[in-house]
Amino acid sequence: MIVLSIMSTERFITIGRRVTQAGFILLILLIPVFDIFRYDTATKELIVCGSAWTLGLKAGFQTDHSAVGALHIALRFFLKGILPWVTLLSLFPLLGFFTGRLFCGWLCPGGTFFELANFFTLRLSGRRSLYGKKPNDPEVPGTNRFLFGTLALLSMIVVPLLGGVALTGYLINPRTIWHQIFTGDFTFGVKAGITGVSVFILVMSLFVRHIFCKFVCGPGLLQAFFGWISPVSLRLKMDTSRIAECTNCRGCEKACFMNILPRKNKWDISCVTCGDCIAACHRELGEGKGLFRFQRGEK
Repeated sequence: MIVLSIMSTERFITIGRRVTQAGFILLILLIPVFDIFRYDTATKELIVCGSAWTLGLKAGFQTDHSAVGALHIALRFFLKGILPWVTLLSLFPLLGFFTGRLFCGWLCPGGTFFELANFFTLRLSGRRSLYGKKPNDPEVPGTNRFLFGTLALLSMIVVPLLGGVALTGYLINPRTIWHQIFTGDFTFGVKAGITGVSVFILVMSLFVRHIFCKFVCGPGLLQAFFGWISPVSLRLKMDTSRIAECTNCRGCEKACFMNILPRKNKWDISCVTCGDCIAACHRELGEGKGLFRFQRGEK
């Protein structure tokens, strides 16, 4: 509340989303570096919080054929081999149940890269998509195409390569990767990992973008489904009691990179709860007068 009183709703949503997106990308980059979570293909070990993850079986367990020994094995297998993965796999359904697709709009690295690609495409061609202009594409004032073209080209090189190095670090020790980068002496595994991931990120960011979010992304669709069935999920709603105040500027539609129609006021599973329509409406009607808001429950 204190932050909102200092900063406008529009700036709070816009800047807040960029901060959380950048912070989550930084987290993804640092997790393997600090051995928080990664699989080491060289040692064939799963590293969790700096230590090799094991079932914790006592020495000589294979020779203990007693009921106590069998119980020990079963208990350790459940606690260290099943329960952690069930907990991990339940993360996105739980997120969807309580927050809808908020993760997609505020944290997801893929969504962040797609938005960056949209930004440059819009500045260079006047539309978000490579495949043609859509009714909700915003108007863009004249821009320095040479500057944005240069920045776009740099991002097409740097972002995929950085992503390739970071994600390969989940399978190969990051120290090994950076040593090979600085020496120029690459093993096949490092070259294949960085190249494969980099090409994947580049192709997705250039040609697929939010189509992937709508129809393919497993975690996103899980959040969408559980958000749809949840009575308490976070959603975006329009204050229909004030519909007469709408100026029909279509700012909410133009702000939506998922190409949905916020004014329909019917929950769309493609909505990533980014809040850009809220920011656009406050910008048009004035601070505190926007028609959209975050709300729990009620489709």
